Amino acid sequence: MTLTAPTRTPGTSARPRRALRVGPVSGAYRLRPLAVPLAVLAALVLACAVSLGRGDFPISVPEVLGALVGAGDDTQRFIVTELRAPRIVVGLLVGLALGVSGALIQTFARNPLASPDILGVTGGAAVGAVALIVLGGAGGAGAVLGGFGTPAAALLGALAAAALIFGLAWRKGIDGYRLVLVGVGLSAFAQALVNYLLTRSEITDAAAANVWISGSLHGRGWGQALPLALALLVLFPAALALTRVLGVLQFGDETARGLGIRVPLAQGTVVLVAVGLAAFAVAAAGPIQFVALVVPQIAVRLTGGSRPPLVASALLGALLLVLSDLVARTAFPETFPVGVVTAVVGAPYLLWLLVRGRRRSTL
Repeated sequence: MTLTAPTRTPGTSARPRRALRVGPVSGAYRLRPLAVPLAVLAALVLACAVSLGRGDFPISVPEVLGALVGAGDDTQRFIVTELRAPRIVVGLLVGLALGVSGALIQTFARNPLASPDILGVTGGAAVGAVALIVLGGAGGAGAVLGGFGTPAAALLGALAAAALIFGLAWRKGIDGYRLVLVGVGLSAFAQALVNYLLTRSEITDAAAANVWISGSLHGRGWGQALPLALALLVLFPAALALTRVLGVLQFGDETARGLGIRVPLAQGTVVLVAVGLAAFAVAAAGPIQFVALVVPQIAVRLTGGSRPPLVASALLGALLLVLSDLVARTAFPETFPVGVVTAVVGAPYLLWLLVRGRRRSTL
């Protein structure tokens, strides 16, 4: 195996690539796209260990790691593995799913403002869940929230919204700009439906629904983690397999057709995988806003690439949600929605993107 010095094509601004040769096989790679995911993964492991140790019964990081491998006393193992780990695992998986979903949609639409939040997928999930909570009647919201009904209704609502968006945006293919416009309109319509349902509900049901639609990890357990983990086992490899297709689609439909890509099929597959990831994430923890919007843009700036990287976006999404949940649990009451914390992080970033885009358009 041999390594050669970094090379840069003369007259271009491309970042240097390093050549790797193993026998007759050789290839080129850049260091930053490899180093960033490893650094984020290390930070994610540390953040999970710290979060597992924080609470009414503090546990140090070495004791947390010992409890995870079966060491320590029974009390520490019970607190770490039974009380705190399920919530953190759900948050980690939701962050992974939202990060990949946002990266797929932003790459496909070629728009940093595109995300499941903007496209109305989370809005459709909110309509499904709130409708079920309201139809549960006074006094029944707690039972609905504690069972399988609310996640199932949220999943069906997200998939229905995605199908509607896909159908309205389809014109012999999907244009990213049209997709975003249709999504914004349907997102506003979904929000109006949620507001109407809340005004028609009982006070107790409205309070429960408001907690859910804010995005919360409170009370989440292995029952929410397992379906999301199974979905990720199928959809995340599918997303990685679409990496080459995404790179070609960036150059436009005509170029993609010239390179042998079946554009409608490729576009439909990308949208289906992205929507599936977002739908399962929303079904597990509610519509947590701004994670899918912010994370891919942070990832592309850290790695220095031309489009949001999927692995780095997934790990950054998990890190952001684990840290946000840590803040929500320790700085506020236990039932404080983690979606409020992510909104505090994401809303200023959205405003910055809008201002930056306006300045560019006036130059």
